[in-house]
Amino acid sequence: MLYDFLVVRQITPSNPAHSVRGPKYVVKKGKTPVWSREDAKTLLNSIPKDSVSGLRDLALIAAMFYSFARVSAILKLKVDDYYHNGPRRRLRLHEKGGKEHEMPVHHLLEQILNEYIEAAGLQSGQPLFQSVNSVGTEVTGRALNRYNAWAAIRKRAKAAGFLTPVGCHTWRATGITIYLENDGRLEHAQQMAGHESPRTTKLYDRTKDEITLSEVERIRL
Repeated sequence: MLYDFLVVRQITPSNPAHSVRGPKYVVKKGKTPVWSREDAKTLLNSIPKDSVSGLRDLALIAAMFYSFARVSAILKLKVDDYYHNGPRRRLRLHEKGGKEHEMPVHHLLEQILNEYIEAAGLQSGQPLFQSVNSVGTEVTGRALNRYNAWAAIRKRAKAAGFLTPVGCHTWRATGITIYLENDGRLEHAQQMAGHESPRTTKLYDRTKDEITLSEVERIRL
């Protein structure tokens, strides 16, 4: 690239490194921790619904899991971005790069969000996911930030007794993996996740992990 620049500026007549090619860096599997469907279900069921903070954390995780959305898009949601389209609801997600992406709401996510919105008393124009007071009984009106979202997820996983690594992106990756395990189509997963390329979506596909483990278990004395 340096020699190309020098050629363009007419400092050198040619690029002596033109034939040099760097090593290829190929990634076929993402590094995001992905949970099994059993562990994901156990965690969601373990979150108590007797407080606003519990309902919020449940809604936060469920929103990333069922919509395949990035945490940044989830935290940008306003109450008005959760809207009716006929009898069912949709989420209007504001993804990176200024892109707007609409996603139909899974019936279980709709139930969870409705319960959270009613308990928190959220109004039109407010952030959908907000920080809560010190005792977790009321929302503050301020949008939840990424660090506190990550801390809330880690707290819920630890309280449920899980040692498995977990982060905000875990739920996006877990949702995509389970969708593909249930015979979902890669092109549809790509569209729902808002990916430009199916290769990116494929990085979240861990459906072959269990096959690999079962084969390893064949090594026995």
